[in-house]
Formats: sequence, structure tokens, C-alpha cells
Amino acid sequence: AGGAEAVDVCLFDEDGQETRARLPELTHEIWHGFVPGVRPGRRYGFRVHGRWDPWTGARWNPAKLLLDPYARAVDGEFRLPPEVYGHVRDWPDQQVADTVRDDRDSAPFVPKGVVVADDGDRPGDHRPGTPWADTVVYELHVRGFTRLHPDIPPELRGTYAGLAHPAAIAHLVKLGVTAVELLPVHQFAHEDHLLARGLRNHWGYNSIGYFAPHGGYSASGTAGQQVGEFKRMVRALHAAGIEVILDVVYNHTAESGQYGPTLSLKGIDNQRSYRLAPDARRYADFTGCGNTLDTTQPHVLRLITDSLRHWVTEMGVDGFRFDLAAALARSAHGVDMRSPFLAALAQDPVLREVKLIAEPWDIGSGGYQVGAFPPPWAEWNDRYRDAVRDFWRHALPDVREMGYRLSGSSDLYAWGGRGPCASVNFVTAHDGFTLRDLV
Repeated sequence: AGGAEAVDVCLFDEDGQETRARLPELTHEIWHGFVPGVRPGRRYGFRVHGRWDPWTGARWNPAKLLLDPYARAVDGEFRLPPEVYGHVRDWPDQQVADTVRDDRDSAPFVPKGVVVADDGDRPGDHRPGTPWADTVVYELHVRGFTRLHPDIPPELRGTYAGLAHPAAIAHLVKLGVTAVELLPVHQFAHEDHLLARGLRNHWGYNSIGYFAPHGGYSASGTAGQQVGEFKRMVRALHAAGIEVILDVVYNHTAESGQYGPTLSLKGIDNQRSYRLAPDARRYADFTGCGNTLDTTQPHVLRLITDSLRHWVTEMGVDGFRFDLAAALARSAHGVDMRSPFLAALAQDPVLREVKLIAEPWDIGSGGYQVGAFPPPWAEWNDRYRDAVRDFWRHALPDVREMGYRLSGSSDLYAWGGRGPCASVNFVTAHDGFTLRDLV
């Protein structure tokens, strides 16, 4: 928040009473200070002061309590009443509604970050270390996988503890899978248009807290307990020889576009967190979700890589599948395989050693990049998916296509020095029917 005028740390007691402490120092665009007496379990947020000038992308509004992007745990759920918007959401002229600042306090309506103690538990100490050639990935949803499982206690169903239950793990072992790929478990929010219809975001592709396990999947509580519960789940899966891969959504956040809520980065430093259109009121949207994080900005790149290392070193995970990875590889002029994001991961001594899987496309121009990512990346291979489906329905135009797909897709990956293990072969995933329904 280097362009801001001031930053307040806001501490909340058990009754929701707020105490503010002004951060006194600004060094290298980072506000900092020491607040004594803050113990684990304390809830907090930020208020950031600065210009309100949406025409230049400046959207600072100290009336809005902001979630710490580095919060290790989040307590509470995001609701989206008018008070959580930085602008007057219900302004009569909707064409300019995003330019009118809303000065109502959002604190009663938003979750808070939670101070979490380091318990010293490192579930990654004994990783299965399955080679790529032997890896069989099972994509699953933490809530959906155990929600109706009859052998799991009802109070654990749909939680990290439920996935760690012996009955859930026994099923995975029986299937013969070597890794689970968890659909998004970063703290996420529900979109306004869903809440207005009485619905919720089931899948989780609407992240707002990149360090925090989603509190809604915790059986033990949301005042920091979700962190330990997640670690115990990882440890149980590792003990069964099963790696843990996270489906991560760093391409956009839950703050949507110019008419979206102000929850975190939009209120901290909107101009340098998101890719803005030439008209800086608006956002460059390569994701279809209203905004795109700007990975060419050093502090955004640091946020993402710090988050990734946290999940590897502190939480014990073994790899990542990057949603809309092409959006992360964009530079000023399009998708760039020498982009800062890809370069940062390639040289990182921690991240280059884990499994990195790209969903190699986004919705922008030139976004389809199957076969283009550099080593050590693997990719979801939709050409394999389409060839197998066409074979099943007797619509495959050329048997050579099937030959390439079954032999490792060398036509896609060999030119870049990658072998068959660069191809993550799948027939169906969360984007469509389950395998049982499809077949």
C-alpha cells in the first residue's frame, strides 16, 4: 500500500469492539509497526486511508475493513450487503455508481483475520514423493467427497477431518490413487448474484485469503483451529502414501470488477494489485470473473510465491494445479512464457521441487497455451480428453490423434524438451459431468 496515506490495524475483542492502532512507518512501500499484547486467536483487519479517485484506479476508503492478504486464518463468512462496497452500490445512476464513495462502516458485515500461533507441526516432513510417471491424481471436493458418507460421523462430514477419517482414506487407497487434487481450499467468498438468489458458491473458485484454509470446511472451529485440522488431514493422507495437490486460484479474487465489493486488495492498493484497463475505472478481465491479478507487479508476485511456499513448508502440500494459468503468465503484451511469474517459480528452491500443473488457458486473446509451458510444468491435456471422448462416440476423425494421446502427446510437449509426464491425461473433471455420469 505504498500509495496510501495511512494504515490502521483494527483489533476486535470477543464482543466485536474495535481498537485501532496506526502503523507509524513506511519502508519500501510497506507500512509497518509493533502492536504489543496481541495474542493468538485475536481477530483483526486493516483500514487504509488514501485518495478516492476511481478514474485513476485509486479506491482507498477507510470506512471499509479489509482482510489481511497474509492472514493465516479467517473467522466469519462474507456477506455482501451494501455496506461492504467501497462505492454506493445502489446509486440511482448505475453507470457511475462505482465513482460515488460509500462511507458506511463495513466491519460488522465482514470476516476478520485471526492471529495464529506457530504450533511447530510440519506435516511435510514425511512426504510420499511419488514420481510423476507413477502418479494417479483423484480430483475431489473436500465438502462433497464426504458429505453423505455413511461411515463418517455426521459432525465430520464435509470437513478436513472428514477427509482424514479412515473410511475416506480407505476408499482412496482401494482406488489405487497416489494423489488427491483438492478443489479450492483457500478462504473464498460467495458471489453477490448467488447470494441474491439464496445460493452459495459450492466449488470455491472465488478466493480472498491465499494463506487461510477455508473456514467452512473445518469441524473444529474457525478461530485458528482450521489450520491444525488441515495439517492433520495432510499428515493422515501422507501416512497412507497419498500426496496432496491443491487447485489454486491466483488469477483473480472475490472482489470482482468495478462494481464489486471492497474486501481486501481493492482497498489496499487497487492500482497495483489488479490489471486495469486503459480507462483505469475498469479492470482488464482475462478470467471471466471481473478482475485479473497483476503478476507483473513485484508485491503481487511476492504475495503469490509467499503463499505457495507457505502451503508447501508449513501446511505440507505436495503440489499445485493452477486455475487459468495462462492469466498468471501474461505480461503487458500477452501470454509470455518468460513472464515474471514463471521465472520466479522456476528459480525458487522450494517451489521448483513440487508438482506444478497448469490449466494452460484463459479467456483472453492468445490464452490457449496447451503444450507451451516450460519445464518443470505439467499441463492438463484437453486434447487427450477430446480425443478419448470422440473415440467413444465414434467421431474421431484420424486414428493418429488417438495414437499421439495414448503415447504421451509428443506432438505437444517434445519440442519444449518435456516428456510424456508433462501431460496430465483426463477424460472428465469438475468442469463437466462426473466420469460415472459421462460414461
